[in-house]
Amino acid sequence: MARSINRLSAQAVAKETKPGAYLDGQGLYLRVGSSGSKSWLFCFMLAGRSREMGLGSADLFSLKEAREKAHAARQKVHAGIDPIEERNAAKAALRADAAKSLCFKEAAERFIKANEAGWKSGKHAAQWTATLMTYAYPLIGSLPVDKVETAHIIQVLDPIWTEKTETAVRLRGRMEQVLDWAKVRGFRAGENPARWKGHLDKSFPARSKVARVKHREALPYADMPDFMARLRNNDSISARALEFAILTAARTGEIIGATEGEIDMKAGAWTIPAERMKGGKEHQVPLCPRALEILKTVPREKGSPFLFSGARKGRGLSNMAMLALLQGIDGCADLTVHGFRSSFRDWAGDMSNFPREVIEAALAHSLKGVEAAYRRGDALAKRRKLMDAWAGYCAQPARAAGGNVHAIRGGAV
Repeated sequence: MARSINRLSAQAVAKETKPGAYLDGQGLYLRVGSSGSKSWLFCFMLAGRSREMGLGSADLFSLKEAREKAHAARQKVHAGIDPIEERNAAKAALRADAAKSLCFKEAAERFIKANEAGWKSGKHAAQWTATLMTYAYPLIGSLPVDKVETAHIIQVLDPIWTEKTETAVRLRGRMEQVLDWAKVRGFRAGENPARWKGHLDKSFPARSKVARVKHREALPYADMPDFMARLRNNDSISARALEFAILTAARTGEIIGATEGEIDMKAGAWTIPAERMKGGKEHQVPLCPRALEILKTVPREKGSPFLFSGARKGRGLSNMAMLALLQGIDGCADLTVHGFRSSFRDWAGDMSNFPREVIEAALAHSLKGVEAAYRRGDALAKRRKLMDAWAGYCAQPARAAGGNVHAIRGGAV
């Protein structure tokens, strides 16, 4: 009589190469795949339903171990338990436990990864990471995200709320968003311990009470001609980028991200796409003759699209390059690149008769009401007159800029 159980031997398992299923007995099979791979399979009937349960690779489990696993599964079947469903439930429980153990740092990293594509630049994601890494991760980074409580948030914010209020406010908002994300994804429940209104506002004074807004340092416009003369004597790319920024009243990010495709040399215009603008709207900048000259003469990296090449191959100028240049100029260490926008605004308001809406449009500021309707018309020709007048002012001899000054006429509007 043929043997009905333990038909296989360890030697036969090792030597078998022909694809197929080889019965050992009592539902246990050795399955050999077309690629030569070998695995164990347990077949059984439960509630009139035929089932197949994988027991693992024959490389990992010996014949003896496979028989033990099949025996344990048969005991489950005898008790009316489906061993496959039981195993799946155990795996699901493990996944649930893993989800619950997601730490705050992992949650923050997932949030940043999920949202950075919608942010305007990689700089924004870097700022998120930097603030969380500096202040939050050391205290709550390894804490399970569902265990983060108000006391933990306060512990993070307490040391910096009065000393670095602006940073603390941004940090609180970022922690709140991470915890909101974790709740939506099912990693935590309950109220958000980092929320401000009706919660943390009872523990910390408002930003306006502890930190006065510090405006960016700007050069008085009377000093601009002298500064520009000094700047033109510097032949670095950073100097050309800063001069271009001043002549266009543009922001740092708009300058360092500027590409050849955005410039229409024939029309004398620079069109900055919406995704690179703070206000999220396309902005057209009229270019004065000196700005066009800068673009024609500034050294460019071959094959790079950027107008102002950085130290790294294929990259634009660093966002710190122009600031570093300022810090190296005598008497200018406290100035910022953004401050020159204020210099331009003060000059335009004090020394020209150009309408306010034209000036604000040149700065790409958001406008409302009638001004917004004016902005839609763009008024590029009027803004060109304004920027040409600004360039002319910056180019005049220093002594002509000081003392008694006269309004520059903006023409009829």
